[in-house]
Amino acid sequence: VVGEDVATSPGHVVFRNRLVELLHYKAPSNRTNGPPIFIVPAWIMKYYILDLSPGNSLIGYLTKKGFDVFCLSWKNPDRDDAELDLSDYLDLGIRAPLTFLKSQGVAKVQAAGYCLGGTLLAIAAAAGQHEGQPQMSSLTLLASQTDFNEPGELGTFMTEAQVAFLEDLMADQGYLDARQMTAAFKMLRPANLIWSRVIRHYLLGERTQINDLMAWNADATRMPARMLTTYLRKLFLENGLANRTYRVDGRRVSLTDIRCPIYCLATEADHVSPWRSVFKLLALTDTDVRFVLTNGGHNGGVLSEPGHKGRKFRVLDKKEGTRFVGPDAWFGTTDAKSGSWWVDWAKWLTHRKSEISPVPELASLGKAPGTYVFG
Repeated sequence: VVGEDVATSPGHVVFRNRLVELLHYKAPSNRTNGPPIFIVPAWIMKYYILDLSPGNSLIGYLTKKGFDVFCLSWKNPDRDDAELDLSDYLDLGIRAPLTFLKSQGVAKVQAAGYCLGGTLLAIAAAAGQHEGQPQMSSLTLLASQTDFNEPGELGTFMTEAQVAFLEDLMADQGYLDARQMTAAFKMLRPANLIWSRVIRHYLLGERTQINDLMAWNADATRMPARMLTTYLRKLFLENGLANRTYRVDGRRVSLTDIRCPIYCLATEADHVSPWRSVFKLLALTDTDVRFVLTNGGHNGGVLSEPGHKGRKFRVLDKKEGTRFVGPDAWFGTTDAKSGSWWVDWAKWLTHRKSEISPVPELASLGKAPGTYVFG
């Protein structure tokens, strides 16, 4: 049950508009290890994959490490939201909450985006921040693609004909239904997501015990028609972000305009954001990048709390001005470290401790997990 078994970290809704609620999770004391963290989750699923059970909550881990955390909770769109575009997700989902934080006295944030949320956050960082928004002192991208030239298994489905089919499908209802998306993702890994279940349930007579990640995975969302079409055409098929043809505010966006340091996480078994595709960020940016590759998949690899058995990760630090190394050449010469990438990330975030941005008391619009998560 959301709010009882999962999404239980204590926090408050401090901002709301027609698309997002902004949840604030305070560090348990006045101690702070750096500017607050501003998290943009993917809107294809609910935000609380980052706040599952207390033992594997990334949000809970960060607050215990002394960071204030702000996290977006996206509204589940319906027919009335059919015309929301990707630009609306940028303006209402990222710019508006950041403008609110600046108006409340938050001067700096450490921005972090997960999956599609990371792609959108990278666009926001590259497009430039408005004067009325906090400075991004760092940028973290978790399993997020910025170059879609080799998107992995999803590329098998995303052709011009498939996008046209989806447009026809969404013409009447105004959105892509969660069940329709789930069916597509299951076809990406039929051995794991379809046939293994058939074998266990119907041939062996077993039943899968529900867990927090499975419950979250079943709590899917919808995607507005116009936004999804723009994403698939402009970013996926045209690869507009990597090719510098995608426009924000009438101007082309270039990832080389991102000047803050970047922490880029990829997962070895990711079928949504293949790690070699995520790795391409290093060739698209001029700033310092710490690239971390952990074992596990798109979700399981991110949920890698300290003490999680069998977790390991590899690290590449690309400094501004150094030569590019290909993913396979790097992988073949780099040893894996045992443990959780969460610990590595927390240390990296703490390096900006001198840039502490005090977080004032913010008026509460209600307790976390808020209202949009139940939509």
